[in-house]
Amino acid sequence: MSALTSAADPRPGAVLADLLTRGTATVTGPRAHVRDAVLVLGGAALTGVAAQLAVPVPGSPVPVTGQTFAALLVGAGLGARRGFLAMALYTLAGAAGMPWFAEASSGAAMPSFGYVLGMLLAATVVGALARRGGDRGPLRTAGTMAVGMALTYAVGVPYLAVATGMSASEAVAAGLLPFLIGDLLKAALAMVALPGAWRLAGRRG
Repeated sequence: MSALTSAADPRPGAVLADLLTRGTATVTGPRAHVRDAVLVLGGAALTGVAAQLAVPVPGSPVPVTGQTFAALLVGAGLGARRGFLAMALYTLAGAAGMPWFAEASSGAAMPSFGYVLGMLLAATVVGALARRGGDRGPLRTAGTMAVGMALTYAVGVPYLAVATGMSASEAVAAGLLPFLIGDLLKAALAMVALPGAWRLAGRRG
């Protein structure tokens, strides 16, 4: 047994969505596409709902939301391919006018759009890490979430600077530092929720 699996891991290389659809795991063809489409749509919708849990940050055009946390959970739960598709749907629909970005906003012109693009990348990478056991234990989950959050900021903060004309230090002060405490809380929640879901799956398996 490798360091990335455990006795509570009934299916090495699986993600949580694979266990939820265990009865349809061998389904192929149109039914498999329908199953995956439902998961992708659900992941995009979850992110859109979480984005409405928003708290404005004084001096910053970027609010604190549940959006990033939801995107990372979507990646971990669905895996890289479906996580990417879910976030791509979320991004493209929001850019086209669907009001499910933070605070019921939409469009690609807003300064915080870079964070949405960062979440697309982050969900994909987090999904790939989850396939390798990155969400099976508290410490591995914390590391996986940290990677996802870092990728989100790596795209979002430079985009914010370009979109607003801020300097690099101003963009960091407005688009990164105010969110670090919240990110620690989100990581702590994920450290409990994801490994807990795997332990439950192991008992039921």
